[in-house]
Amino acid sequence: MDAHGSGLMNPEDALDGIGAAIGRTPLVPLRRLFRDAAFRVYGKLEMMNPGGSAKDRPALRIVREAIRSGDIRRGTTVIESSSGNMAVSLAQLCRGLGLRFICVVDPRTTESHLRLIRLLGGEIELVASPDPASGDYLPARIARVKQLQRQIGDCYWTNQYGNPNNYMAHYDTTMPEMLEALPRIDYLFCGVSSCGTIRGCAERLKDSGAPTRIVAVDAAGSVIFGGTKGARKFPGLGAAIIPPIARPELIDRIVYVTERECVETCRELLRSEAILAGASSGGVLAAIRSLRDEIPAGAVCAAILPDRGERYLDTVYSDEWTMENM
Repeated sequence: MDAHGSGLMNPEDALDGIGAAIGRTPLVPLRRLFRDAAFRVYGKLEMMNPGGSAKDRPALRIVREAIRSGDIRRGTTVIESSSGNMAVSLAQLCRGLGLRFICVVDPRTTESHLRLIRLLGGEIELVASPDPASGDYLPARIARVKQLQRQIGDCYWTNQYGNPNNYMAHYDTTMPEMLEALPRIDYLFCGVSSCGTIRGCAERLKDSGAPTRIVAVDAAGSVIFGGTKGARKFPGLGAAIIPPIARPELIDRIVYVTERECVETCRELLRSEAILAGASSGGVLAAIRSLRDEIPAGAVCAAILPDRGERYLDTVYSDEWTMENM
């Protein structure tokens, strides 16, 4: 029986089409935003991935490896719990591969993300009420994922918070690209949520022997590093759980940023560099600003800017929204 008849898929099919465009994103100097700084800052524009975010990388890696292992076959339904970007990336890949995709979201997911997911053929499962024990949506979303698994049967949960292919995508692609582009990196600033990006990049740096200081940028209200749990309006920065793939021992410094800092720095990035970036990008750059008196003159700082700003036109870039919510 051939692969088609058996239901098996070729993992390289994920690279046949849009998947081939994932990665090799530009790293650009942010001279205008940091014009008065004695150090240099470079932004890794992950928004230039075809799905619009850094999540394209782990989505591709997770799907390819699941096809390779036989966990995803023709007819398998792919499921994920996501606040937005991972869902868009998975919807895009599943559309290209002819796979059904279901995303479990909560009310914080932006309307822009929901429209993109649906346009790419993804199905939306909205969890309207938070988990009663924790008061947060993430445990409720995961509970719904497990319920769907039982109902559907032939399905695969990509599980970005616990899947090692999340961080290995960044170990094998994101960090090597940055090391190739810059002669040295003294500081790496990276936002955290599932912790895939920061773990993959930090492990690659440590394994290469680089003395780079790893700075984790977390949201006020996130519990990843033991912070006090609080409400968070923006998806993609911070988490209500400690992700299983997190490795805090790799982190040299943790900086917490507020939603107001995210908004103000996003808008300043747009004015100064003409880069329209998402909320977490503003948080990452605000963290650099907060450490400007500690960063030595001549240091090279790399900042990972995770996604596009078009998805935040009704929040970050809306004067009406910010007046009501900030």
